[in-house]
Amino acid sequence: MAMKIRLARGGSKKRPFYRIVAADSRMPRDGRYIERLGTYNPLLPKNSDERVKMNVERIQYWLSEGAQVTDRVSRFLEAAGILGKKTRNNPQKALPGQKAKDRAEEKLAKDNAEATAEAAPANEAAAEETVAEAAPAEETVAEAAPADEAPAEETVAEAPPADEAPAEEAKG
Repeated sequence: MAMKIRLARGGSKKRPFYRIVAADSRMPRDGRYIERLGTYNPLLPKNSDERVKMNVERIQYWLSEGAQVTDRVSRFLEAAGILGKKTRNNPQKALPGQKAKDRAEEKLAKDNAEATAEAAPANEAAAEETVAEAAPAEETVAEAAPADEAPAEETVAEAPPADEAPAEEAKG
């Protein structure tokens, strides 16, 4: 018979109260138990002495008989100094749940849609300004080119076109 030291829930709806019990592991949570070992009242403040009451001698007896302890009861026993502290590792603890991830993706998509809608008129205005600024700059380059050297159009014409160069390589 596999024994467990665990919590059995009592109390009314939304007002939990637990008994710390030694029970057969095959019995239901709130079902038959062999011995009541203490109580736990989660509604009391954490620093209250009445929050967790345990019969330490009987708990140690059941542990010596080979009873397994549930995680919550083992935390009570660790706090009381009966059991040594276990190292626990929960790397998923800090990660958001699936619904939170979905909400974040929806918000990001909505923000991107709003940003592009706001940026589109601003981009058009900025593009018109850059075109207006770029035109005078081209005129100054065209005016300076005849005085210094040959016009820029001739230099472009002398360079072989990019389309013809791969065709010649394919023939050879």
